[in-house]
Amino acid sequence: MKIALVAQNATPLRPRTGSGPDNDDIGLSELTRKLAGHGHQVTVYAQKNDPSQPDHAELHAGVRVEHINAGPIPATAAAGQDDASLLERVPAFSGPLRSMWHRDRPDVVHALRWTSGLAALAAARDLGLPVVQEFSSLGVAERRAAARRDGVIADGAAAARIRLEPAIGRSATAVVATNSGEVADLTGLGVHRSSIRMVPWGVDTELFTPDGPAAKRNDRPRLLTAADLRERQPLETLLRALTQVPAAELVLVGGPAEAELDRDDAYVKLAKFAAKLGISDRVIFTGAVGYRSMPALLRSADLVVSTCQYEPAGTTSLQAMACGTPVIAPPVGGHGDAIVDGTTGILIPPDRPVLLAQRIRQLLAHPMMLEAYGVAAADRARSRYNWDRIAAETLAVYDRATAQAA
Repeated sequence: MKIALVAQNATPLRPRTGSGPDNDDIGLSELTRKLAGHGHQVTVYAQKNDPSQPDHAELHAGVRVEHINAGPIPATAAAGQDDASLLERVPAFSGPLRSMWHRDRPDVVHALRWTSGLAALAAARDLGLPVVQEFSSLGVAERRAAARRDGVIADGAAAARIRLEPAIGRSATAVVATNSGEVADLTGLGVHRSSIRMVPWGVDTELFTPDGPAAKRNDRPRLLTAADLRERQPLETLLRALTQVPAAELVLVGGPAEAELDRDDAYVKLAKFAAKLGISDRVIFTGAVGYRSMPALLRSADLVVSTCQYEPAGTTSLQAMACGTPVIAPPVGGHGDAIVDGTTGILIPPDRPVLLAQRIRQLLAHPMMLEAYGVAAADRARSRYNWDRIAAETLAVYDRATAQAA
C-alpha cells in the first residue's frame, strides 16, 4: 500500500517532542517506521520552513519525506507552524500535493491536524482518493479548556478552526480519534459515528521500560510533572498540593533549557509562587529535558502527577506508565482512557489541591500499593499503547477507507 501522510506542521528530520501528536515528531517517526515495517511505502508531506531542509529525504527504510515550499519562509520556524500561518499557506501547500499525487497516486491519504486535512481534501478531490483525518486535538476541546482556565474564547485562526473542523470531519472518508472524549466531540460536531475509529497515540515501549538506569535522587519521595510553564493555574494547583505533602520534592520538567530559565518570565513567576508558599527547597526546575533522557528521570520518580486542564494524548503519562511509574491525573483527554483508576494510577478532578495532596500521601504511605500500580501501569502501556499495535489499528482504518472508496 502507498500511504501519503500529510503533516503540514511537522519537522520529521529535526524531531520536536511534545504532549501529543500535534507536536510530537518522534511519535510521527515511530508510526511511519512501523507502517513501513509492515511492507508499506510511506511518504510524509511537510511544509518547508527552513532553506536548509532538503526537498526529498529518507526518514527510515520505506519512509520518505517531501518538503513542500508553500511560499515565503517565516522569520522563525515557530511562526511558520502556528495555525494562522499554516491556514494562510494551505492553498500553496495543497497545489504541489495534487501534482505529486497525479504523477504517483497513493492508495490512501492520512492527514494529521486540521490544516493538513484542508490541504489533503483539496488535493485529493479530483483523484477520488480516500482521506483519513486525524485532528490530534480539536478546537472545541481546547476552547473549553481555555474557558475553564482563564475565560479566553477563541478568535482569529482559532475561530476559523472551530468552524472548519466539523466540515473537514464530515468530508473525510474516515476520522481517527485519539481518545474517547474526542469521539464524543466529533459526533457532537455532526461527524457520523460509523466513520470514526479510536486509535490512541502510542509510546516507545523499547525505550520507555521499567528496566534501566534511573536519575540520581535523594531520600525524599519524588513527584514529577512535565508541563508548559505558561500553564500557571494547573501548576499552581500542584504547588499548593505540595505544601500538604511535606516530605516530598517535585521535579518540574518544562520550559526553555535550564541555563535559560532565569530569563523566562513563566519560570520566574512560578519560582516566586513556590517561594511564597515556602517550598522553594523542594521544587526542582529542570528546564527542557531531551527525549532520550526522560526514561531515567521518570524511573527516578515515585509518582508522576499531571494537573493539566486538557491533554489529548497524555504523552508523558504514557511514558511514565511504560517505565513502571504510576500516574495521578485528571480524567481529561488521553488520561481518561490510559489510566485505570485504582489499578494503574488515580484519576481525580482538576483544580482540587487538597484532594490531590490526600491521594499523593495515601500512595506514598503504601509502598506495596505503589509497586503494584507501577507493575500494572507498565503492563497496560506495553499491551495497549505500543507502536506495533497502534500501527496495526491504523492500517485497519486505511483498509476500511480504501474499501469504502472503491
